[in-house]
Amino acid sequence: MKNYKTVSSGEIFSAEYEIKKSKFISHVKHVETEEEAREFIQIIKKKFFDARHNCSAWILGENGEKQKSNDDGEPGGTAGNPILETVKKNNLTNICIVVTRYFGGIKLGAGGLIRAYSHSASLGISAAKIIEMKIFQKISVTIEYNFLATVENFLRQKKINVANSEYAEDVTLTIFILPEEVENFLSELTELTAANFLAEVQEEILFAVENDIDEQKNFQ
Repeated sequence: MKNYKTVSSGEIFSAEYEIKKSKFISHVKHVETEEEAREFIQIIKKKFFDARHNCSAWILGENGEKQKSNDDGEPGGTAGNPILETVKKNNLTNICIVVTRYFGGIKLGAGGLIRAYSHSASLGISAAKIIEMKIFQKISVTIEYNFLATVENFLRQKKINVANSEYAEDVTLTIFILPEEVENFLSELTELTAANFLAEVQEEILFAVENDIDEQKNFQ
């Protein structure tokens, strides 16, 4: 696994742009598979069936290993590829963009088309909610009840949310922190409790993190 950026799932983001009487409408959606990307493209084509062009590009995978673009009747390399390159410049993946063009009667030329489709894709991305899929380490911490208040206060100060609490003979807390912070976290916890705890470092998990919010938020 690796960290990567994408757009928020569950909604379609859009933006409009007009130049020399040609109207460009960009639609952006989070996709996980080629099938989802193709289905989204067909939905937009059906909705804007009267448009001259519905050009598209998608990119998939943590490393962007799967990608495709389509000029949909525009001169080769003037539409789909500029959309795809805009996605790459923004370091996004698992995303599909469709740019619809209503021709206004004035030709833009190859350079003008490239700029128009790139700009339209950029506007669509700007309208989208960008999230980062970040790797977090799952850790199970077991402590005695007399250390509970102290540890909970420590976690609040570190802005680390407790994803789950199990109350039995002792208390077991499940937390998620960044992998590079694990060693320091365990060292501080050792000092805080005089080593009176058990910690089990478990699997790494990807979580969606909005760019402008606390990285440790909403893991429940």
